[in-house]
Amino acid sequence: MPFAILAIAVFVFLIIVRNPERLEPAEPEQSLATVRVATVQPEAVVLQVSSQGKVQASRRVSLSASTSGQVSWVSPALVPGGFFASDEAIIRLDSRDFENALERSRSAVAQAETEANHSATELERYRELANRSLVSDSQLQDLQRQADLNQGRLRDAQAALAQTELDLRRSEVRAPFAAIVEDTSIELGQNVNRGQSLANLLSADDVEVRIPLALSQLGYLDIPLGYRGELPADIAPKVVLNGMYGGQLLHWEGTLVRTEAGIDVSNNSVQAIVRVKQSSTQSGLGESNSEIPLPVGLFVEANILGKTVEGIYSLPREVIRSGNRVLIVDAENRLRFREVEILRLENERVLIQSGLRAGERICMSPIQAVVDGMLVQVAQQ
Repeated sequence: MPFAILAIAVFVFLIIVRNPERLEPAEPEQSLATVRVATVQPEAVVLQVSSQGKVQASRRVSLSASTSGQVSWVSPALVPGGFFASDEAIIRLDSRDFENALERSRSAVAQAETEANHSATELERYRELANRSLVSDSQLQDLQRQADLNQGRLRDAQAALAQTELDLRRSEVRAPFAAIVEDTSIELGQNVNRGQSLANLLSADDVEVRIPLALSQLGYLDIPLGYRGELPADIAPKVVLNGMYGGQLLHWEGTLVRTEAGIDVSNNSVQAIVRVKQSSTQSGLGESNSEIPLPVGLFVEANILGKTVEGIYSLPREVIRSGNRVLIVDAENRLRFREVEILRLENERVLIQSGLRAGERICMSPIQAVVDGMLVQVAQQ
């Protein structure tokens, strides 16, 4: 039996070896990568410049007294954070001395007017007598001198009256502009001297934000370089400010009004000033975020609207490969490398100004190993 089994196995082996099954040759199946594409078209793009800074008061003034006296009245709003409208009364000094001086000045003016009128009447009468040769020339000259002296005393009395009226008005200290009280150093009954500081006021009409701009960023703004003074309203760039206030992300609109003259050599930048008009609604009682006043000291981010550039291809930043190249998908669905000229790289997009043609398809998918001419499959949109 063992020899019989061995013989049968050898026989079967020989049959298999002598009659092999022949397979038809077939090309191996090629697995194509699937990519997403975007058809590009040139468009007009508004360039933006981003920066950040802290809000500061556009005007800060140390309120002082223009005359001396005792404080007889203090406005209840004269506390840190208090608000005053323009020309609103803040402090009143004891005005009794000024009122008495005013009465004396008025009496002096009345007396001087009487003397001046009397001298003028006498001078006119003596001139008529002199024409008839009834008085001498020396008498006429003496009367002329007396009339001139009385007229001078009248002008002096009138000037003294104007000064006392001014002192009386100055006994009431008023807000020079719409202001918010930063701090105060005055109390009821306190004696103050001329020029003594009473409070520090901040402008409530507008605030400013001082933001740094790199010299390269100035080229993206549509403003004349080296312009002195404030920019005209028709060319001043618009600015959108964003800041967290009260747990909310709020937005304010402002205007870039000027740039400072000096260049910061440490970071090669200039300081730009953004002005924001404050809402007339007090205490943020408006219905929209734009009506909430921008608080001094708040840290904000600024987005400045710059030039409008035509013929720009705006794409996601991820399409840039190896510095300044993109992948084009041609009509045969093959990948081709293309060098482009980049106008600007932003956080989320790239602006390409040349190297592409309208209607071309750009590969949007990340591919690790890419060979020029590689065949791909385009995903259906």
